[in-house]
Amino acid sequence: MVLERVRQYADQLWALLPTGLVWRRSPGTVFDALLQGCAGELARLDKRSADLLREADPRTTTELLVDWERVCGLPDPCVGELTTVAERRAAVVQRLTQQGGQSVAFLLALGLALGYAITIEEFRPFQCGISQCTDPLSNGDWIYTFQVHAPEFTVRTLQCGVGRMGEPLRTWRNDLLECAIQRAKPAHTHVLFAYDAGSGDHWFIGPS
Repeated sequence: MVLERVRQYADQLWALLPTGLVWRRSPGTVFDALLQGCAGELARLDKRSADLLREADPRTTTELLVDWERVCGLPDPCVGELTTVAERRAAVVQRLTQQGGQSVAFLLALGLALGYAITIEEFRPFQCGISQCTDPLSNGDWIYTFQVHAPEFTVRTLQCGVGRMGEPLRTWRNDLLECAIQRAKPAHTHVLFAYDAGSGDHWFIGPS
């Protein structure tokens, strides 16, 4: 692709030259080498302009990722340094596109944007005549508590063309999800995190 672009620029430079015997195209001459050098630099600038368009999109940025993070106030202090380019991009996009909300649908979309397939369980207050005797006594602060269900391990796999050399091939972490939910939840509510271990068992992080 680069060589093809150099050839195209060289052809354009030759086409812009005056006509006549003095300007005959002779491959291998000093003048031809000069034009080839100019064509190579023009091709490099052309490629870098295309790179700039890619860097202007936080979903595809690489070189300007640090600048995107600086503008967005990242890395998040409650998560720390993220280990992969994909995770860092996702955090930038989430910070730029999040509009805020307090609904269950908003929190579900927030988790999905970060790569987590979650469900949310809300606790209803126990009411005589309505609730069953086997229902939990979910009164008091439980009225303002909800529970996030997520897989025990959300595996993030390194993708060719996205990750960089030295990054782990796979990562297992849930602190990004917990941080985002804790930050976005209504201030008067408490949240529990239940991670499905695959056998139906769960462990919990208590209300915060």
